[in-house]
Amino acid sequence: MRRVRHSKGSVLFDKGRGTWRFLQWVKGKRRSQTIGTKLEFPNKAAAWREVERLELLPRKTSKPDGNTMKALVARYKAERFPVRHDTAQMYRSWLKNHILPKWGDQPLSAIQPSPVELWLRELALAPKSKTHVRSIMHSLFEFAMFAGVLELGRNPISLVRNPGATQKVREARNLTVEQFQALLKELPEPFATLALCCATMGLRISEALGLRWGDVDWLGSRINVERAIVAQHVDATKTRGSQKTIGIAGELLERLRLWKQSSQFPDDTDWVFASPMQIGRLPYSYTGVRQTIQRAADAAGIGKLTTHAFRHSFRTWLNQTGAPIATQQKLMRHSSLAMTMDTYGTTFDAELMAASNKVAERVFAIGSQNGSHGS
Repeated sequence: MRRVRHSKGSVLFDKGRGTWRFLQWVKGKRRSQTIGTKLEFPNKAAAWREVERLELLPRKTSKPDGNTMKALVARYKAERFPVRHDTAQMYRSWLKNHILPKWGDQPLSAIQPSPVELWLRELALAPKSKTHVRSIMHSLFEFAMFAGVLELGRNPISLVRNPGATQKVREARNLTVEQFQALLKELPEPFATLALCCATMGLRISEALGLRWGDVDWLGSRINVERAIVAQHVDATKTRGSQKTIGIAGELLERLRLWKQSSQFPDDTDWVFASPMQIGRLPYSYTGVRQTIQRAADAAGIGKLTTHAFRHSFRTWLNQTGAPIATQQKLMRHSSLAMTMDTYGTTFDAELMAASNKVAERVFAIGSQNGSHGS
């Protein structure tokens, strides 16, 4: 019996039976199957062709093409990851803690809108956080089509809904002017001046910490907002529109002047709120500022407070002055009126009552006039 070997089996001619046979090992066991006689298949090549026609050879398992979510994320990080430090940090957090554990090993073509929406609903996150996760997945699929990993078409994540995405879990904290004054009394320098910069100019804490003395125009009573400090990294401002020149009230300008005179780091290239612990190389850390402000808030009896409350309060106080909404938008450095009106600022109960009383007074006044005409 002569045997022709093959990587996936062997074809041999059984002289005793006068037939071609196909032998192979399957899961450690020897299998044999008759192919036909020599009259039907005069040579080995013909017998092999019949083996292939009968599909007796084990099918080749296709190798993964690498188009998994994990592979896409690796390429996205290398080619199109956000440059701004805090944005990149947020992306890494959502990817590491939520997206990759669930979808990392899945081929992109197998990720469908319905399972994604169900998964998103079950995540123990605030609605706004779920919106961030959805947005990152949407960006990943957009990049996959841009890079040629997926065919151009409708982004499947655009079909995913996130009910309640605009609902706030907690209302933003706003301070009354009296509460802010009480807080200032408990804050040491330079933290009191830092709080004033945020509360009277609407600066984000990252923008206030990113100020250098050279940014202050002492003669023009203005300050240039050009950068931010995020997690002790010098970074761009949150948006391009945030890079603006802002007017400074005379009282705040004088306060900055006094602080500059007493600071160990008064040069134009030095940080306005330089940290002595960093020998002036960096400003005070956000964590240190937040803890100092919270201690002062506790001492002033105004409860839990975040640094962003100053910016929210600034918008509320602007509204109380009767400033036009377009002016408020420019001072807040927002890209849209909707952001200024819907996200920032609030109205206190006393203001609501006063406004309601004014309407009632007018209605009753008009009513009494009509009554006098009818009598």
